[in-house]
Amino acid sequence: MTNEFFTWAVLLTYAGATLATSLVTQLIKGVGFIDKIPTRLTSYVIALVVLIAATFFTGGLTLEAGALCVINAVVVSLAANGAYDAIARDRK
Repeated sequence: MTNEFFTWAVLLTYAGATLATSLVTQLIKGVGFIDKIPTRLTSYVIALVVLIAATFFTGGLTLEAGALCVINAVVVSLAANGAYDAIARDRK
């Protein structure tokens, strides 16, 4: 058993990628030039980077896997945005 919060294998899961995308998006949102980029686009790019990096570091990056990362990043980004929207809505 390890005491790691994330591993590359965890980041390849839907839950791991969604949580990482949400956390990083919230961390950098509002910083400098990033503030001018729509948050949904920012979260998509973050999701794509997380998925491609996790796939690469687990030894599974192929052309086919990379193409799937592009599509899966949409799902992860929308889930991360939806979770944030639900939390923000409940605070009101």
